[in-house]
Amino acid sequence: MSGGGPPRKRNFKIEAFKHRVELDPKYAERTWKVLEHAIHEIYNHNASGLSFEELYRSAYNMVLHKYGEKLYDGLQSTMTWRLKEISKSIEAAQGGLFLEELNAKWMDHNKALQMIRDILMYMDRTYVPTSHRTPVHELGLNLWRDHIIHSPMIHDRLLDTLLDLIHRERMGEVINRGLMRSITKMLMDLGPAVYQDDFEKPFLEVSASFYSGESQEFIECCDCGNYLKKAERRLNEEMERVSHYLDAGSEAKITSVVEKEMIANHMHRLVHMENSGLVNMLIDDKYEDLGRMYSLFRRVPDGLSTLRDVMTSYLRETGKQLVTDPERLKDPVEFVQRLLNEKDKHDKIISVAFGNDKTFQNALNSSFEYFINLNNRSPEFISLYVDDKLRKGLKGATEEDVEVILDKVMMLFRYLQEKDVFEKYYKQHLAKRLLSGKTVSDDAERSMIVKLKTECGYQFTSKLEGMFTDMKTSQDTMQDFYAKKSEELGDGPTLDVHILTTGSWPTQPSPPCNLPPEILTVCEKFRAYYLGTHSGRRLTWQTNMGTADIKATFGKGQKHELNVSTYQMCVLMLFNSADGLTYKEIEQATEIPASDLKRCLQSLACVKGKNVLRKEPMSKDISEDDTFYFNDKFTSKLVKVKIGTVVAQKESEPEKQETRQRVEEDRKPQIEAAIVRIMKSRRVLDHNSIVAEVTKQLQARFLPNPVVIKKRIESLIEREFLERDKVDRKLYRYLA
Repeated sequence: MSGGGPPRKRNFKIEAFKHRVELDPKYAERTWKVLEHAIHEIYNHNASGLSFEELYRSAYNMVLHKYGEKLYDGLQSTMTWRLKEISKSIEAAQGGLFLEELNAKWMDHNKALQMIRDILMYMDRTYVPTSHRTPVHELGLNLWRDHIIHSPMIHDRLLDTLLDLIHRERMGEVINRGLMRSITKMLMDLGPAVYQDDFEKPFLEVSASFYSGESQEFIECCDCGNYLKKAERRLNEEMERVSHYLDAGSEAKITSVVEKEMIANHMHRLVHMENSGLVNMLIDDKYEDLGRMYSLFRRVPDGLSTLRDVMTSYLRETGKQLVTDPERLKDPVEFVQRLLNEKDKHDKIISVAFGNDKTFQNALNSSFEYFINLNNRSPEFISLYVDDKLRKGLKGATEEDVEVILDKVMMLFRYLQEKDVFEKYYKQHLAKRLLSGKTVSDDAERSMIVKLKTECGYQFTSKLEGMFTDMKTSQDTMQDFYAKKSEELGDGPTLDVHILTTGSWPTQPSPPCNLPPEILTVCEKFRAYYLGTHSGRRLTWQTNMGTADIKATFGKGQKHELNVSTYQMCVLMLFNSADGLTYKEIEQATEIPASDLKRCLQSLACVKGKNVLRKEPMSKDISEDDTFYFNDKFTSKLVKVKIGTVVAQKESEPEKQETRQRVEEDRKPQIEAAIVRIMKSRRVLDHNSIVAEVTKQLQARFLPNPVVIKKRIESLIEREFLERDKVDRKLYRYLA
């Protein structure tokens, strides 16, 4: 190895062959003939004798030697020729064999295509992409489409056969679903456009025509419930058909056709169908039919809104009749019970049939709110219903039952626009229950007040809670009174006083009546004790609200204990010193107001089984010329006899007017307070905005009348809380 410089570079050179490689001029033709023969053999089911390796190599070499085009064109023309031959045998197939022949040939073509693609794989991978030709498999499908499916002798026949089979299946025949599935899959394999244009579009048109005719036929002969069953069955059949042998994409399209033809086009006629439409279903609690109607109508545009509108107008109409029918207004408890029954009935329908749809629940609520407020006695009647339940209606009921009933009442209460009117009546009824000791359960009473408090806030129930506090305080006071004064009182009458805070109780100033001397003595002792214990207080006896137990001896020494009102006691005690008294004499001696006295005497002398007095002349009504006598002959199986006062459960017209007037008076300061609150924060506001804001603030208690709001604004301007704008008279300014 010689030392010194770097090694020398060697230059490599590739030289051409010394001799030219001559290709056999007939090579391409000969090789193609071999491949063409192989293709025919494959179609003739003789592929087992072929060497696929040699065929692959031959095709490979042709492409390698730039004969790709010859190979591709040869394949195309050979397959075209074969398919034309195949189309003749399919066309020749008779009747029901037509689809089977088509399907068999399609299977053969697919297998052949698979083998041909394997042989020509090299061409498919190299020549086809570079020459922008269609891949072999796709070419085979396109040729099948053009020469078989679009063949004039096959195209219409294929469509007619498919549509006829579907029609026969709709009419109840059993068809070969597997074969149908193969044919529709073939159409899909040829491309979605083939399936849609050559089958799906005509299929949907024919279906629309079929269902249009069938729906017309059904609607003429079926009631609404049966029609909906048929529509539902047809819809399910079409969905099942899609799952068995149509493309999944057809489901939405065909169901849309059925929905349009069988439901949307007949929607109004179905809903209003005589004797079987929506209203009849609601009346007869047809949960299954209603559920079916709901699920079908929700599939079509405006379906549910149509149902909702019809239901709402039905509810409003029947509700209006319910609350304005004079016959039904005679019994308030029955009136409210009927409302609750209606609500329960429709709640169940919405829950069971309408899937608790909130929009239907809202429609139900708005309907109830509409018609309950058509009757301005609804607040009074709802309070009377609670009164009835808390007096006697809940005896023996479990705590859960009580809660359910009270919750239902609260639901009706929420619909009231005049909640303050309800409060007025509720206070009166609660007072009577507490003072007469007639409440079924203190827990139920308190539960109701908690519910009202949750709904309307503390202000709404503060006075009601004050009434309970007074009852407890009175109990403690009486215990203390008897503990300290028992010796002083001796054997005199026993007194049980309820001390009521003015303002908490619905007491009206009533003129005091003349109490019997025995009672008056004890009352004075209690007054002295109470005022001695509490300085700076005033006591006023509410004789119109009290009760008494008195012992009476009748003819033959028969003894009874009579439970009476304070007024009745005052009247009866007069008969200890007189056998007979005229109406005038009784009025003079007791000074009981005339209306109360007449009711009191009526209950003592005119009620069968309770007539401890008798009157002359005998009649149902009391007149000022009547004379009353102690009834010696009075008998009763009971030792304790309760003599109620003849009193209307509902308010009389004058009493109603008076309550209404008191409610209106109570509203004035609330409206003024709302106006001042709003103006204080906004400083300047126009008239309409004030009315809107005041209504919004007060609607939880009542709906203020815009005319009343205007009067309250005028009053506030007079008292210099507000002033009108100098330029724009509709604007008001707050004066600090």
